[in-house]
Amino acid sequence: MPALSFQSVSKTYPSRSAGAPALHALKQVSLEVQEGEFFGLLGPNGAGKTTLISILAGLSRPTTGRVLVHGHDVQTDYAAARRLLGVVPQELVFDPFFTVRESLRIQSGYFGVKHNDAWIDELLDSLGLADKAGSNMRQLSGGMKRRVLVAQALVHKPRVIVLDEPTAGVDVELRQTLWAFIAKLNKQGHTVLLTTHYLEEAEALCGRIAMLKNGQLLALERTSDLLRSATSQVLRFKLDGDLPPAVAAIARVTGRIVQLPVHNAVEIENHLTTLRTAGLVVEDVEIRQADLEDVFLEVMNRKQTASGALA
Repeated sequence: MPALSFQSVSKTYPSRSAGAPALHALKQVSLEVQEGEFFGLLGPNGAGKTTLISILAGLSRPTTGRVLVHGHDVQTDYAAARRLLGVVPQELVFDPFFTVRESLRIQSGYFGVKHNDAWIDELLDSLGLADKAGSNMRQLSGGMKRRVLVAQALVHKPRVIVLDEPTAGVDVELRQTLWAFIAKLNKQGHTVLLTTHYLEEAEALCGRIAMLKNGQLLALERTSDLLRSATSQVLRFKLDGDLPPAVAAIARVTGRIVQLPVHNAVEIENHLTTLRTAGLVVEDVEIRQADLEDVFLEVMNRKQTASGALA
């Protein structure tokens, strides 16, 4: 039995004004996450990731389809499904009237978990919150509040951990602390569902990945297979000046760093010749294997070309 099962899930929001089309946030999404997996759910903003998680968590109802958590329907058997889930939301949501420890004890009570202080202490220590246990939630920085949200999601020891952009806007220390702890829980058998815009995290952590765009599932494969499927390598260099239009159309530019997809030595030489002809001087030239970000962009663009509905 899969840990999570999304069965032909669609979500449509009706138009708010006459003549405007309805919003199809999800379109017949079907996928399964096996017990013990570390699974990535990727997509651009507005792809439907958070909508899918909201349906999983019972915060929204699907227009059609079903969602199961270890066989429990999130609508008809919601109490059992909720007990199996621990969800870390994108938004910083907290009660300003309690200390960190009090918040975790109250969260334990929501799930009927008594005498939970030993596990709460382990959470506080593992997430770098031990010295903040007696602090009021209002006194914490954004990063510390994010840590508390993670602890709240884990306080009842859920079998399935859902992380919706857990490291958005947080420092490097928290990322390392969080991933070390979540990886430990995953090795102990907990299933993890992750959404993130940091694709290097997904590449390092996730065994399988699903990619969404415009509410549709575009890819569902093992991470290693996605990386092997990349049709190009990447020509990377530094450059001062504007790229010629022909090169700029396919380039990924970050400051002075330019990255171009290339398939063979002829393409590499053609690009470099175009730059030299334009009077540009390139520095630190290298050729690297495509990473998950390259694959992600390739999948999005390929599917757009293949289907006008996604363009």
